[in-house]
Amino acid sequence: MASEKELSDFLQSVEKRAFKRSVYHVRDDEAALDIVQDSMMKLAEHYGDKPVAELPMLFQRILSNTTLDWFRRNKTRRALFSNFSDFESGAEDSDFDLLESLTTEKDSQSTKSAEDSFASSASVREIEEEIQNLPARQREAFLLRYWEDLDVSETATAMGCSEGSVKTHCSRAIQSLSKALTAKGLRP
Repeated sequence: MASEKELSDFLQSVEKRAFKRSVYHVRDDEAALDIVQDSMMKLAEHYGDKPVAELPMLFQRILSNTTLDWFRRNKTRRALFSNFSDFESGAEDSDFDLLESLTTEKDSQSTKSAEDSFASSASVREIEEEIQNLPARQREAFLLRYWEDLDVSETATAMGCSEGSVKTHCSRAIQSLSKALTAKGLRP
């Protein structure tokens, strides 16, 4: 059984990666933050009494389901209220990009020239853009395997599919990313 501290430590350890994974899926910082918070609440409410070793898989599954729920709600909302978007302003007040700031913080620990720093942040943005362009299932498999560092079996459980499907999705994602990044000159 996980203690309150163990549960809190676990949630703190997965928070940033879960947020970034959600941003890749929904492409909206606010929605991604809501999804991560909802997932954390569901884990704490319904599975807080489970052993610590089970928390990572439970959380990944909850996060995947919460993301799918968001897409379902969003699809319904768009179908019902599509004309209301005509009244929204197109301007965004916020220039803050959390993903960019996380990259900048990590890069600031070592000394780099301005040119190197710019090239590095431009490369990260291009890679993130290509990951976002992947089909949803390929993107999910790729992020779970290589961002969350889950093995094939854990990824299959989190995605609710077979291990063969995970391998296929990952292989196709890697091929697509390799081709796209090579075309942009980002691979040696």
